[in-house]
Amino acid sequence: MPGTRKPIDAAGHPVKASHAGECLRLEQLPNIGPSIAADLRSIGVNHPAELAARDAFDLYQTLQRATGRRQDPCVLDTFLAATDFMRGAPRRPWWAYTAERKARFGHI
Repeated sequence: MPGTRKPIDAAGHPVKASHAGECLRLEQLPNIGPSIAADLRSIGVNHPAELAARDAFDLYQTLQRATGRRQDPCVLDTFLAATDFMRGAPRRPWWAYTAERKARFGHI
């Protein structure tokens, strides 16, 4: 909303959400910084709530097609963390999803 102040910490970074209902901007998601937020926007994800209905692997493949290059598998871990969080899971670091990614998708 124009004129709405976004919560920031002392360093000027967006405050990370403790639960999905607090997320108003992509940058408030745990593990999501300006670069990944820009990547998500480039593939049509503009609000954190949209991630609850999205598939992390599909997002990853869509980003690869959009950029025309292979993305680091850690990006998929980050998408797994973000979609899981927006479905109500507790905050977890992206690397907590590495084993799940490898088990589900192999070494992509």
